[in-house]
Amino acid sequence: MLLRMSTLLLRTLREDPADAEVPSHRLLLRAGYIRRAAPGGYTWLPLGKLVLDRISEVVRSEMAAIGGQEVHFPALLPAEPYRTSGRWAEYGDDIFTLADRKGAEHLLAPTHEEMAALLVKDLFASYRDFPATLFQIQTKFRDEARPRAGLLRGREFLMKDAYSFDLDEAGLQAAYDRHRDAYRRIFDRLGLDYTVVHAMSGAMGGSASEEFLAATPVGEDTFVGCTVCDYAANTEAVTTRAPAAADPEAYPDAEVHDTPETPTIAGLVELANARRLADRGDWTAADTLKNIVLSVRRPGADEVELLVIGVPGDREVDLKRVGAALHPATVTVFEEWAEHPELVRGYLGPQILDKLGLRYLVDPRVAPGTAWLTGANEPGRHATGVVSGRDFTPDGTIEAAEVRPGDPCPACESGALTIRRGIEIGHIFQLGRRFTDAFAVDVLGAEGKPVRPTMGCYGIGVSRAVAAVAEQHHDDRGLVWPAAVAPCDVHVVAAVKGPQSEAAIDLGTRLSAAGLRVLVDDRSGVSAGVKFTDAELIGVPRTVVVGRRLADGYVELRDRATGERVELPLDGLVRRIVDEVSVTHRV
Repeated sequence: MLLRMSTLLLRTLREDPADAEVPSHRLLLRAGYIRRAAPGGYTWLPLGKLVLDRISEVVRSEMAAIGGQEVHFPALLPAEPYRTSGRWAEYGDDIFTLADRKGAEHLLAPTHEEMAALLVKDLFASYRDFPATLFQIQTKFRDEARPRAGLLRGREFLMKDAYSFDLDEAGLQAAYDRHRDAYRRIFDRLGLDYTVVHAMSGAMGGSASEEFLAATPVGEDTFVGCTVCDYAANTEAVTTRAPAAADPEAYPDAEVHDTPETPTIAGLVELANARRLADRGDWTAADTLKNIVLSVRRPGADEVELLVIGVPGDREVDLKRVGAALHPATVTVFEEWAEHPELVRGYLGPQILDKLGLRYLVDPRVAPGTAWLTGANEPGRHATGVVSGRDFTPDGTIEAAEVRPGDPCPACESGALTIRRGIEIGHIFQLGRRFTDAFAVDVLGAEGKPVRPTMGCYGIGVSRAVAAVAEQHHDDRGLVWPAAVAPCDVHVVAAVKGPQSEAAIDLGTRLSAAGLRVLVDDRSGVSAGVKFTDAELIGVPRTVVVGRRLADGYVELRDRATGERVELPLDGLVRRIVDEVSVTHRV
């Protein structure tokens, strides 16, 4: 392949675009890989399409290696299967919906579990057809309320989704393990630094799921790791080690105190210590019980349910964790205090919630037999010695409190949690029979009785992976593509005018004939300085500089990642570069 910059659809930018928020967005625009077409939608220019295709081929080859069969479902889908599965309501405003000229409802597919299950129902009849894995690389759509960060949060994106079908749980586990291993090979080949973490299943459902997160400070996902063991999890999936339950009757009765002008935890703790409430002067925020009122709306429901969540006062409620725990319901902070005078803002305690008919969920640290300083449900009053299991009984526990560095690891006795940020590049799920149950997918078993298959699903954000690689592989001059995903293997630049330009084109032709992907900067009227700046911005792994030593038979070879420069005889250059391009980098 030979690309000439004089005819290539490519415009580099000297300045950062005003709306580019993260390095990948900024550099992919500046280097001429993508152009914004609409909010959350981008046109892939030739160099960008080459990178996208190379990543797609890495994914495709590893999926084929584990027996995946490639299909291609429609992106425009009828509403009925999604109504049957329940996900039409679950997705809510996150999907694009439309009606055709006959009034039939459709959606632009966010994912294709329903279609995969219906295809197997249509074509598979016997246990002999199993196991099976179907996959596709297809455009998906999601109605993001606030598209941002370029390819990292868009409304239209390219995704690889795969669906495994097995007859029992052992088969599902084997398929899950194969995909997990394949994902590791894929992301290793792409040159990504990633972590596999426990995750919530969300809209997919199922019994188990893991995310593959590419580490970067601009990532929207927060995940934890243990300082001692190999535990790692998305913060939404982190579990809290609860204290041992104690006897709720072992405490003296609760006592109500006047605590004027203390609607905040900090003010309450200061007053409690100053007045030595309950004969104590060592109160901390962790001794208080904070009660947060949330509005919860179930999919398809008109009415909003009020939910109260209790957490230790030294913790904030993390709405992402609450949303993950209560999915598919949507959760917002309650604001209609004037309409509910029975709820005393700043002084709300759990003692009356049962009488009010409000559901009350607590952090696992609020274990039976723990005593708290909390609101007394009267303006300017709090109570000490309010005991879980005696003065109030929660309806259950919820992982709602923020996760902090140094929290104890839930998987080992001595480890502490560290927190990092990352980009979700892959997610794998053990779905079970949610979708085969929804569509009554049955086949004839080995014993002549109907058997219902079990499913797994496995996604990779292909277009997002482009951005993830760019986030991890760049410097202050531009992109630094790993060899496996770079649009070209070598970038040939003529440093001066005259015979060097013709020699650069000739060299590019020879390199291309040797099977390499070549970009030649043959632009006339462009200075050598601009050409070198563009070469660093574009980020091809190797640059060959055809300069003044051409008359002596020498050119310069530059390594984009290391900055190393070496002069080589022209005759040996082609062989050198061909040898450097490892067969493992070619699909």
